[in-house]
Amino acid sequence: MTTLLAFAVAIAVLVVFHELGHFLVARLCDVKVLRFSVGFGKALYAKRLGETEWALSAIPLGGYVKMLDEREGAVAPHELARAFNRKPVWQRMAIVVAGPVANLLLAIILYAALFIYGVPGLKPVLGSIAAGTPAAVARLQEQETVLTVAGQPVPSWQELRWTLLNLALQGGQVNLEGRLADGTLRRHVLDLGRLSPADLDGEFMQKLGLQPYQPLVRPLIGKLVAGGTAELAGMRAGDLVLRADGHDIGRWEQLVAVVRSHPGQLLKLEVQRGDQQLELDMTPAVVSENGQQVGKIGAAPQIDRQAFDALLTTVRYAPLAALGQAWRKTWETAAVSLEMMGKMVVGQVSLKNLSGPIAIADYAGQSAQMGLGAYIGFLALISISLGVLNLLPIPLLDGGHLLYYTAELVKGSPVSERAWEVGQNIGIALLVTLMAFALYNDISRLILG
Repeated sequence: MTTLLAFAVAIAVLVVFHELGHFLVARLCDVKVLRFSVGFGKALYAKRLGETEWALSAIPLGGYVKMLDEREGAVAPHELARAFNRKPVWQRMAIVVAGPVANLLLAIILYAALFIYGVPGLKPVLGSIAAGTPAAVARLQEQETVLTVAGQPVPSWQELRWTLLNLALQGGQVNLEGRLADGTLRRHVLDLGRLSPADLDGEFMQKLGLQPYQPLVRPLIGKLVAGGTAELAGMRAGDLVLRADGHDIGRWEQLVAVVRSHPGQLLKLEVQRGDQQLELDMTPAVVSENGQQVGKIGAAPQIDRQAFDALLTTVRYAPLAALGQAWRKTWETAAVSLEMMGKMVVGQVSLKNLSGPIAIADYAGQSAQMGLGAYIGFLALISISLGVLNLLPIPLLDGGHLLYYTAELVKGSPVSERAWEVGQNIGIALLVTLMAFALYNDISRLILG
C-alpha cells in the first residue's frame, strides 16, 4: 500500500506540474484551454471552472491540456483568434516547452527545499583500496577523506559518487584533494579513462577501487534469531568468535564469508565466552539468494554505534546557497541523463539501465519508507527525467512538436499534415519500443533480483 500510494502521489505531482506549465503559458498567450486532465481515457470526475473543464481520468500514467484548435474540430468565428493553431510559431513553441521546463523548475524547488532542510549521508571517507585499481595507482589511502573533485567540494559519499559518475562519462583524468587520517592534505590524479562503458552499467566505484570506510566490526555476537541455527547450537549473545572452520576470525565479514560458503555443511566455531573457550558445531541453514545457495546461522554482530555515527553527516545550505546548489544539481542530472541516453543509442551503455513504471513504483515505495527527505529527492530526480524525456525530438513528445515548429520557422510555413501523420506513427513505434524494453527490464529485475 505504501508503494502504491507513493507512486500515485508522485505521478499526480509530476503530471500536474507538467501540464500546469502548458496551461499557464497557454493562458498568457490567450489560448483557450478546453480541458485540463490528470490521466488519460474516460473521465472519472470532471468539474468546469470558467472556460476550462478540470478532469481526473481513468489511466493514471500521464495527463494532457486540450486547447482550442481548428485541427481538432470546428471553431466559432469569434474564437478563431484564441485557437492554438492561429498563434505565432514562437508562442506555440513557448506553450510546448513550458511543460518540461515546469518539471525542471519543480526539481530545483524540491532540491532547494531539501538542501535547506538538510540531506543525511555518509562522509566521503575511503575504505580499503584494492591493489591495481585506479584509486591505488592514484595513491589514495584507507581512511582518507575526499575534500574536492575537480575543484568541486564533495561533502558526502553520495556527492562523491555522483560527481565521479558525471566525470566518468567524459573520461580522462581528474584531480582529487583529500585529507589523511593524521590531517595531512594530499593531492591525487585519478584516471577515469580506465573505466569501460560496461563498467558504468554496474557499481563503477568498485571498479575505481573506491568504497566507503567502515569501522572494524568484531566477530562479537550481539543478537540471535530465536530458534535459529546459532541459538540451537548453544551460541549466546556476547560470544566472541575466534576461529571458524579452522581459520582465524578477526572481523565480522570474515565470519559471514565462512558461514555463507557452508550452506547445509557442518561448521566448527571456536568462541570465547568470558574466561572459557568453547567449540560449537552447527550446520548453516540453506538460503537462496539471487539464484545461489548460501548459508546463514541467524546471528548479528554487536555494533559500536558511536563509531558508525561519527561517519554520518548532514549536508545543508543557507537559502541562497541552497538555490544555487539545486540549480547545479538539476543541470548536472539533466546533462548526465541526456549523455546516458546518447550512449544507449550508440550502444556504449546497455539498455538494461532503462526503467519502467514497475521500477519507478518500487523506488517510490522504498524512498517513502526511508523518510520525507528521500522521497523528495526521488520526486526531484523523476521530475528531471520527465522533463528531459519530453524534450527529446520524438514525435508525440513535446520535443517532437518543437522540432516541427523549428522546421516551420526555417521554411516559413507549417509542416504538412502528411508529415505530422508519418511523424506520429514513428513516435508511437519508438515509444512503444522503449516502453517494451523498460517493462522487460522491470520484470527481469523482479525475477532475477
